[in-house]
Amino acid sequence: MSDDRGRGKNTGPRWLTSAVRYCSRCGSELVLGPVTGEERDRLACSACGFIAYLNPRLVVTALPVTEAGDVVLLRRGIEPGYGKWAQPGGFLEIDETAQQGAVRETLEETGLLVEPTNLVGLYTRPQAAVVVVAWEARIIGGSASPTRESLEVRSFAATDIPWPLIAFQTSVWALRDWIRLRHPAEAGREPRPDPAGFTDESA
Repeated sequence: MSDDRGRGKNTGPRWLTSAVRYCSRCGSELVLGPVTGEERDRLACSACGFIAYLNPRLVVTALPVTEAGDVVLLRRGIEPGYGKWAQPGGFLEIDETAQQGAVRETLEETGLLVEPTNLVGLYTRPQAAVVVVAWEARIIGGSASPTRESLEVRSFAATDIPWPLIAFQTSVWALRDWIRLRHPAEAGREPRPDPAGFTDESA
């Protein structure tokens, strides 16, 4: 079985380690290997000794919920996952809290202003080097409409979520947890999407 995580050296996804090639301090080439004092192989600079630690990126997302109890999803207008459905979300910026990031991303992608309320879940995908946090969110303003990042924005009842067209594995996990939280009678009834149909979240 193939594995793109490089578990033998515990270094993270190979696509990520291969993309980080030069030292950010002196510009010399980084070398992957044993480093004194470290329990796993690291990317280190042989010239100045700098260690390039590779950490997962934080993706902040929201599940906006209407007064009727439906969840708002968007059909993505950008890659990854172009044309497929997901909750609004994206990478956290350096100068914002996680909740602020989820609010910003939701506004950018759906036109809705939301207030994050309950934490739905925290999801890790080492293959994509991401940690995804999902909040249930109350809609407090704005108007749902396509943006430069979305082709369509609409609400779905728990029984109508387009499971085969969900873009990301983490979106499926978050939606399932939300259904267990708010619509327990429907929990476990959703079809199981083919994992081969999910979009790579590493982009």
